[in-house]
Amino acid sequence: MTKTFAKTEDAIARLTPEQFRVTQQNGTERPFTGEYNDNKAAGIYVDIVSGEPLFASSDKFESGCGWPSFTKPIEPAHVEELRDVTLGMVRTEVRSRDGDSHLGHVFPDGPKDRGGLRYCINSASLRFIPKAEMVDEGYGEYVDQVEDI
Repeated sequence: MTKTFAKTEDAIARLTPEQFRVTQQNGTERPFTGEYNDNKAAGIYVDIVSGEPLFASSDKFESGCGWPSFTKPIEPAHVEELRDVTLGMVRTEVRSRDGDSHLGHVFPDGPKDRGGLRYCINSASLRFIPKAEMVDEGYGEYVDQVEDI
């Protein structure tokens, strides 16, 4: 069975005010305040709106920037990168493809030995699924991409 992902009115209605501000209004949570900044558990991070698989804990690293940082998406087809010229700078915005959620930004200052990218992602745009629950939640095909921590 293939899991489908979509942005729905019900999913939007379930968002907290902070999740709505970040995902639907292109907001940014304050650094070091997000639920997943210090999460070290094994599992995957999915879009809070659509459920699209976005990042694996095995690709998460401590960047010191105040937001969860990843070296690459778990499923590149679910992540879109767009030019962002807001706030007087040029950056690359990261959005989920099906949920159209604002996730954060990607920068070229990540670990060089892991590709050199830093996906700087708002916790408010994510839902964490522990490795032990991935099969039951319909993400079994990604279990092999998550290392035990």
